Amino acid sequence: MHKFILILLFVLTLFSCGTDTDTGEFTVGSDYLALSNKVIMVDTVTVEMSTINFDSLATSNRSRILIGNYDDPIFGKVKSDSYFQLSTSNYALSSVGSDTESVNYVFDSISMILKYDRYYYGDTTKVQTFNIHRLTQKVKPNSEDDNFYNNSTLSYSSESLGTISYRPSPLQKDSINVKMSKEFGEALFQKIKKREITDYDSFTEYLKGLVLVPETSNSSSAIGFSVSTSKVRMYYSKYQADVEEVSYILDFQILDATKQFNSISSDKTGTILQNLPVSSSKLSSLLTNNQGYIQSGTGVACRVDFPNIKQFKNISTNGAIVDAELILKPVNNSYSEKYPLADSLTVYVGDNLNRISGTLVNAAGTSVYGKLNQKSDEFNENVGYYISVGAFLQKEMLKQSDSRSSLILTLPGIAQSVNRIVLGDQKHLNNKIQLKIYYISY
Repeated sequence: MHKFILILLFVLTLFSCGTDTDTGEFTVGSDYLALSNKVIMVDTVTVEMSTINFDSLATSNRSRILIGNYDDPIFGKVKSDSYFQLSTSNYALSSVGSDTESVNYVFDSISMILKYDRYYYGDTTKVQTFNIHRLTQKVKPNSEDDNFYNNSTLSYSSESLGTISYRPSPLQKDSINVKMSKEFGEALFQKIKKREITDYDSFTEYLKGLVLVPETSNSSSAIGFSVSTSKVRMYYSKYQADVEEVSYILDFQILDATKQFNSISSDKTGTILQNLPVSSSKLSSLLTNNQGYIQSGTGVACRVDFPNIKQFKNISTNGAIVDAELILKPVNNSYSEKYPLADSLTVYVGDNLNRISGTLVNAAGTSVYGKLNQKSDEFNENVGYYISVGAFLQKEMLKQSDSRSSLILTLPGIAQSVNRIVLGDQKHLNNKIQLKIYYISY
């Protein structure tokens, strides 16, 4: 009897807080529409928010050299080094027909040419500086798979082979040119000229790879460069040529994208996320100013749980969730031109240990994304990400086991960028998360 009273009170609460809605506004099965059914809208269901941190993200073979660092007022110090192995299709000087002819070639210079891929994050009006270092360790994964991760590192020489201080112009310019050490270039040139380097193996044994490391003295931005079109270019010419000639070139490129990765780190000391736990745990939004956090590159993600969704089975003997919409609001003043909002959120389904089982899908099996509505209004009340979660919640409601799945929110390009976002939970003062569930009884 006591249990019956509790169920009755729950049902009355749902109906009192819900809104009657004409069933004709929803796409439901013909069997439903053939009956005199009633749809209610419920917007008082508890939604829990927390922040999690993935153990690692695979950052190799992502087509982007990500280099830079910046001090984020919310997430702390963010830094990205980029490691890669070079190679070429021809380990010989141009038109070398004999040893006698090769003697006539002399080294001129060597540079790294980095082509912008139009990605940037942070303040590009400030000067950014980075150095080129020579790897002392081969570009070979230590893990059981063939990937490198955001927390992967390789040893390198402290000597700088080249440095540049520049104001990034990723949308206005094509590339940057970093002049490299003449001694380094001359030594490599002689190895090729004397045929001590003749193939991939001998080349990578001599030059295991390079790493680009930003200086921390000036923190401003992270910049993306193209893996496929960036290169190290060696210039050389004929000694005492009879006529003036254009320099010959020999390009070394990243021909194997699996041998390039970005090591992305974040120092959260002194931030609200400094106590973010290990990957299998979560940090409740109640402990972080009623906010959830997402940051690409470093593996920070937002988790959303629906602890009471199974109670919907008690509304009626026959009923179903026909639609549901989750609306997530970015926190005011947490985004700007410098830290823009992404156009969408990627949504995964995870378990209580934050293990991902797949992407969120609708009833038809199509992946569902969080779509940004950014219609301008005086108080940014319309700015938010809208996610269709009806099929997910219907499945959760009908589960026979005690297990519950959660939604894990990330940003697109999670392994090749450093974008971030801050979201409000149900108790946030200005930017509350909203859940609208449409339930039909029949």
